Amino acid sequence: MVRITTWNVNGIRNPFGYQPWRTTRSFNAMFDILEADIVIMQELKIQRKDLRDDMVLVAGWDCFFSLPKHKKGYSGVGIYTRQSACAPIRAEEGLLGVLCPPGSSTPYRELPDNACIGGYLSPTQVADLGVDPVALDSEGRCVVIEFPAFVLFGVYSPANSNGQRDDFRKGFLCALDARIRNLSKMGKYVILTGDLNVSREEIDTAKADEAMAKEGITRQDYYNAPNRRIFNQLLEHGKVMGERDEGREKPVLWDLCREFHPDREGMFTHWEQKINARPANFGSRIDYVLCSIEISSWFSESNIQEGLAGSDHCPVYASTKDLVEWHDTQTHILDIMNPKGMYEGGVRLREFDSAKDILPFSGKLLPEFDGRRTIKDMFAKTSALIGRKSTLGDSPVKQHASETSKGSSQSLSTSSQTSESPMKRRLPGPATSRPVKRSKSNIGSSSSQPQIKGQQSLRGFFTAKTTDLETPPPALDTATSSSALSPPSSAASASASASAAEDTTLIPFSEPFIDPEASKESWTKLFSKKPPPRCEDHSEPCVSLMTKKPGVNCGRSFWICPRPIGPSGAKEKGTQWRCRTFIWASDWNAPAAQDG
Repeated sequence: MVRITTWNVNGIRNPFGYQPWRTTRSFNAMFDILEADIVIMQELKIQRKDLRDDMVLVAGWDCFFSLPKHKKGYSGVGIYTRQSACAPIRAEEGLLGVLCPPGSSTPYRELPDNACIGGYLSPTQVADLGVDPVALDSEGRCVVIEFPAFVLFGVYSPANSNGQRDDFRKGFLCALDARIRNLSKMGKYVILTGDLNVSREEIDTAKADEAMAKEGITRQDYYNAPNRRIFNQLLEHGKVMGERDEGREKPVLWDLCREFHPDREGMFTHWEQKINARPANFGSRIDYVLCSIEISSWFSESNIQEGLAGSDHCPVYASTKDLVEWHDTQTHILDIMNPKGMYEGGVRLREFDSAKDILPFSGKLLPEFDGRRTIKDMFAKTSALIGRKSTLGDSPVKQHASETSKGSSQSLSTSSQTSESPMKRRLPGPATSRPVKRSKSNIGSSSSQPQIKGQQSLRGFFTAKTTDLETPPPALDTATSSSALSPPSSAASASASASAAEDTTLIPFSEPFIDPEASKESWTKLFSKKPPPRCEDHSEPCVSLMTKKPGVNCGRSFWICPRPIGPSGAKEKGTQWRCRTFIWASDWNAPAAQDG
């Protein structure tokens, strides 16, 4: 069995702030909890420079990333594959094949047939998109990997941004539709996963009927929305109003989760965080695992995992059977999820070879991670490491270390030739001074170093500094100066101590008294926030939000009831859900009694 899981994580670091991920805080543990062999993540919200070892060098896993080229910390797709279960034979970034593989200036679509996945759009199809193909592939929205069994798409489709990017969004879906259909015509099977940002039918959106009535649109208008129409024409059993579009006469994909649960309501994968819609399950289904119709029988189950927190989306998975129909014969799924010769009859014949099986697009071959080793790799056989070094060559870091070591050895050799022999160094003679090793201890204690004067306490910051004019140093007579050059006697020490005691009584010192409680109260009044208002129905402290909708109130803060939105999706009165309390922050004056 091979399990495929897709999840919009809303930031690759985000899930680790929630249970059960918070306990282990590792990707290996996360993937084990998901029980997945292939994990597709969307909306990584990370720049390449912020990728860390624990994200890339996951023991036993390979990874592939597409991150935005221009909008930093935006979008982003990643695919992780468990090396013990599957190993892709090709991997690419982007949907149209216009980007180049790492270390190459040749786009994917121009590579030889045996080196690329194929199915790329024709010049006419690209022109019909109405979108710059390089811009479309540069937003970090698609990773494509190929196994002998099928081509897997990990996709993060553009969202409906208040109509501002409708052309770009439609162009992306048209490109996705065309690429999948082209691959199907080539005889390749396809699995499409990810956040497609489009719901399929009314059952896939909470209160869809009410939303249509509110917007003043008919059911036909709902299904003829451009993105929904394109999507439904791609799917078996997709609802299409009127005649199908040219080039989309036949469906090619199977909606696994819906086909396994055809009548299930409330099977949502996304909930709006701004209104805390998840507790009442007021959401929509926009995350999918879709497969070619021809291989729909390969799968034994598919479902959502709405109980797993960590994002405003939940994971969606699909699991294959152990034995599948492949070229008219029953074949073990592992045999066709790996390069030829790695598995036979579901039995592993050889292990994943980092030197042989890793692909150029792998995240582990990024220059900042190439040649690095995990804890597990440190205990691997030496022969395997030598084989990898001879195949991949030394990384820039290793080359620099080698040059440094070489230079050091040459320097050491020159030094040994010009220095004295050990026998000569044993001969008696004047002691030669050797450089003293600088350390924290000898730097601080060395008398040759000037002592650093600085503020020693917080009180010293507020204490007035005395100058030489205010407190002149005591004059030293000849007797005192001469006695200071010799060790004092015990009688002289006792006399000096008594004199010092008398001086302290003659010059009394007192600090002004500061009442700590009064000071604390003053600072508290100055910096404490006003208490929030309480909502009308539940008398609970309200939460503060900010208006982002364009208009005269954009940027204004307001207070609302802290409870989540109810199943109706609207504010309610006299129920357990969010009540109608709404107060502009500028209109709220905290009671005077609470100021203290």
